[in-house]
Amino acid sequence: MVKRSKFIINSLLSFKVISPMTTSSTRGTDDLDQPAPVNHLAFEHSPYLLQHVHNPVDWYPWGEEAFEKSRSEGKPIFLSIGYSTCHWCHVMAHECFDDEDVAALLNKDYIAVKVDREERPDIDQVYMEVCQRMTGSGGWPLTILMTSDALPFYAATYIPKSGSHGRPGLLELLPWVADKWRDDPAVLRDGGQQVIDALKASSRQDKTRRVDSSVFGKAEQALKGSFDKQFGGFGKAPKFPRPHDLDFLLRRHRQTGESELLAMVEQTLTAMRRGGIYDHLGSGFHRYSTDSGWLLPHFEKMLYDQAGLLQTYVNAFQVTGNKLFAQTVRELAGYLKRDLQSPESAFFSAEDADSEGVEGRFYVWNEAEIVEVLGAAPADRFNRIYNVAGAGNFHDEATGKKTRANVLHLSNQERFTANKDLQAELAGSIQALFDVRAERVRPQLDDKIITAWNGTVISALVRAGQALNEPQFIADAAGAATFILD
Repeated sequence: MVKRSKFIINSLLSFKVISPMTTSSTRGTDDLDQPAPVNHLAFEHSPYLLQHVHNPVDWYPWGEEAFEKSRSEGKPIFLSIGYSTCHWCHVMAHECFDDEDVAALLNKDYIAVKVDREERPDIDQVYMEVCQRMTGSGGWPLTILMTSDALPFYAATYIPKSGSHGRPGLLELLPWVADKWRDDPAVLRDGGQQVIDALKASSRQDKTRRVDSSVFGKAEQALKGSFDKQFGGFGKAPKFPRPHDLDFLLRRHRQTGESELLAMVEQTLTAMRRGGIYDHLGSGFHRYSTDSGWLLPHFEKMLYDQAGLLQTYVNAFQVTGNKLFAQTVRELAGYLKRDLQSPESAFFSAEDADSEGVEGRFYVWNEAEIVEVLGAAPADRFNRIYNVAGAGNFHDEATGKKTRANVLHLSNQERFTANKDLQAELAGSIQALFDVRAERVRPQLDDKIITAWNGTVISALVRAGQALNEPQFIADAAGAATFILD
């Protein structure tokens, strides 16, 4: 458990970064003819920090140089935390950090610090807890305003350039806070100290709380209460896969024999596999669904999501014998090997949601494109089964407007129960569309190799290899483990 106190903030300030291994992948990168770096991120290794090298904002990496400058100039720190495949991080970067007016305000009144949450999860965890305490929610990009001794006094996630509907944008927020800082900084410090004191009190309570076996029943009831009986999964949109909860329910089912728990897992895994959250051409699960029905995804693909879901589908197959779950395991393992395995046999971190500056462009199709690739009759059958419509089914996440594009998804089991001729035709159609899609501009690959995330993949691949008698899965796991150990 992280100790929520000033001690950890002081520890973070003194922590020295060990540069991660990176590779020379350029898949999905934008224009290479960029101007010379204009801030202090040029010598960083993080793909996320390097995305901001050319911002007009005078970014610093987390470190003593930034905090000393904050102290010597009497300026607060503007801390921005994100990661390289985060769609809304890109939106805020293009809208705000590429903007000369916003940059001028930041450079005048603040010391701007960028952190990659995947490179520094310790920093991210502390300030995400602060944000949740201050606002009741969290997410990325994470925006924190704080003092030169790292005491946070304001927290938010995405902030637009200009305000609307009573919510300030950076053009309004930055000068307002700067004036408060000059006129009465003690008020801001006191507010931040109250948050830290509350986190410290919570930490003391955590240490004294007794946990017994009743917690399992409470967890079961909480999941039952939030279960979506129509679409599967838990809660309302946006809806995340949450493999850890599904694994808990599988184990709870084995302990209690309660059939309802298994049914919840089966419904959820089947709905996700049919839905648009799953890449029906190339496999892999997208980050989350923006709607309750698993149709419209947020398109980034994270390594840890693939690992968690691979494990869950293996577990569900072992309990149920459901062939769809076994097929999903094989397809996921194939995706990991084809698109995320490094030349050294470890696994890269993620694929972006965006390509050519547009979220999901790589993955979506209009009706005419599919007819052109497959021909009229095969396209008609494919479009019926995968719910492709002339008007499109994809809504832009920000505006809610239809784009005439389609996210491939299934409404029933026909794809898996059709006669052999139709099954063969659909397999050929998928391959043909996959080949055409491969010619598009790919989303950016985040080629960091993170030990912990690779550990989850290694474990999942070994379990999958055992359960499905697939030696190659175990060999791929061994290759990643050998790379890490060496």
